[in-house]
Amino acid sequence: MRGIVLASIVLPGALMLGGCLAKAAVGAVTAPVRVASGAVDLATTSQSEADEKRGRELRQREAQLGRLERRYADEMRDCSDGDRRACDDARRTYGEIQILLPSVPAAPEPR
Repeated sequence: MRGIVLASIVLPGALMLGGCLAKAAVGAVTAPVRVASGAVDLATTSQSEADEKRGRELRQREAQLGRLERRYADEMRDCSDGDRRACDDARRTYGEIQILLPSVPAAPEPR
């Protein structure tokens, strides 16, 4: 009788524990796949994100070009007033503009 009671307690417990172990094993096997797919999602950039980044970079270059052009105009005005140092500064600023200019697309022609 004691063997029957023991078997009736141990056998269902072993079956239940086996299910838990199976679930844990499946979870352990699929965990690296889930982690890897999450890493791929973080590492890849969607097309819209890439477009946004390019747009931000373009706006920053355009803003820098605008600052350089304003500075160049001020330096040229001072240079025309006879300030030799402003003439040297204007030449340097013009060089910076020439370096930056090819990376900024031209504005579209009005129709």
